[in-house]
Amino acid sequence: MSHPPSPVPGGPGARPGLARRTAHAALVRADAVFSQKGPAFKQLAVSWAANVAGDTLVTVALAGTLFFDVPSAQARDKVALYLLLTIAPFTIVAPVLGAVFGRHPAAFRAVLTAASALRAVVAVIMTFGLTTLWLFPLAFTQLVFSRLYGISKSSMLPVALPEPVALVSANALLARLGIYAGGLAALVGAGLAQLHVSVALVAAALVYLFSAFTGMGLPNPRSSSAAQAQAPAAPSLEAFRQSVRGLRLSRLATAVVRLLNGFLLALLAFEFKDTGGIADFGALIGAAGVGFGLASFVSPWLERRLREEPMVVAALAVEAAAAFTSGQFFSLWAAALLAGAAGLASGTAKFGFDALLQSRVHPDRRGTAFTRSETLFQLAWVVGAMLPVAISIPAEVGLAVAGVVALAAQTVFVSRLLMEPRSR
Repeated sequence: MSHPPSPVPGGPGARPGLARRTAHAALVRADAVFSQKGPAFKQLAVSWAANVAGDTLVTVALAGTLFFDVPSAQARDKVALYLLLTIAPFTIVAPVLGAVFGRHPAAFRAVLTAASALRAVVAVIMTFGLTTLWLFPLAFTQLVFSRLYGISKSSMLPVALPEPVALVSANALLARLGIYAGGLAALVGAGLAQLHVSVALVAAALVYLFSAFTGMGLPNPRSSSAAQAQAPAAPSLEAFRQSVRGLRLSRLATAVVRLLNGFLLALLAFEFKDTGGIADFGALIGAAGVGFGLASFVSPWLERRLREEPMVVAALAVEAAAAFTSGQFFSLWAAALLAGAAGLASGTAKFGFDALLQSRVHPDRRGTAFTRSETLFQLAWVVGAMLPVAISIPAEVGLAVAGVVALAAQTVFVSRLLMEPRSR
């Protein structure tokens, strides 16, 4: 009795086994990356990655040009409207979260889970309003829930760690995982959108539900660890204000970084709308993303050598140097380097400030502090972006102004910090 020949190594019959082994190895590697800071962090990281993937799927589904298909005058009006819409969610989120966290300081997990679940519902509803004006308020609702999730995630991070140390590294790792998830979702979403926009939105809804389900497995903020259980009583508001002067200075410096990023993005957008095209502007956005991703690798290295406050100083220094240099040799390549430097500065300042707030603010006040800080940062970004929208500014002049502002902010920040007694 003859037997079928064995598959030749490397031949067609061996491919399914090789594919399975490759997929298994990839899953094991991914699990190791998500689990490197403990099981609770893995839950938060998976929930965050799924949320970012959902955001990307919604963005791909609703993809369209913002202003490249209209004359510059009309474009400025459309961009101004968009900028107002980006700050509008905070007019809702700030008072809502302020009230929730004021009454229930440890409500991070509940808000995070509810935000993801509600985003799934909104994504499904959007499939029925793609050709109606209802799409705009639905997209706005998605922005509101996105802010709710993001603030709750940042407040929840110290709870998800075995010990609330190396917070810059943990924040940077979450950012990297979000970048990976967003990139993968963009590829998948592009394919789904080719079938139909609704397919991508339904996929987003499923991913949001998975994010909510994973969030339910996070530890209770009130009893997650011995450190949390033994936390001292919340200080009075006056004592709290007096003890966090360095934190307030870092918040203002980070707001300056965000203001400059908004200013530079809008300045370069209109410069290359008139002299280049959408591909050039896309290259600038990509460069900024690469810079932010680079910050997620550089920041943990800086954390091992610096306190958080000098990280914010470094971000301002990078922004000043890049603006001055690009102004002297302005071109698409110089603008791309500037965009990358702005992304690097933004990421470094964000990771440093978030870690500072997470480590210094009492858990009962953390949610409210993040809400106020994120509102300030978004407002700063919008104000910065509004300037080139409202006033036509030559690129070289705008870059020089940005460099001076960054240098001045750095000088003021350092001088004020030197007046502080060392607390660490």
